[in-house]
Amino acid sequence: MEQVNEFGDVLCDCKKGCLRVLAGGAATLRSLCWRNGYSFETSLLLSVFLGFLGADRFYLGYPGLGLFKFCTLGFLFVGQLVDIVLIATQVVKPADGSDYIISYYGAGLEIRTMDNMTYRVVQPDW
Repeated sequence: MEQVNEFGDVLCDCKKGCLRVLAGGAATLRSLCWRNGYSFETSLLLSVFLGFLGADRFYLGYPGLGLFKFCTLGFLFVGQLVDIVLIATQVVKPADGSDYIISYYGAGLEIRTMDNMTYRVVQPDW
């Protein structure tokens, strides 16, 4: 069964691309998650070691915030700590809207829910 988001995109593998059917019936093939060369490890290391100079924001494509962090020493080091958390949790992504390149596969999170179609099966005693 295909999963479709609110824009009519079929959620699929990034390497294969996705088929999007437009309202007029025309179909376009595009990828929903694209990467543009920004490494997650590099941005996190820049944030930890040179975040007070704004190097992480310059790297991710936010030159205005990078310059402001450079002039204020990372908002007196408070902004550096906030950016470390925001980059580590991937809230702040590259400015062009792409995803990070992550060179490892971490633990996946699969959300399990119960509704009226699921029930608990009584297990017999061992």
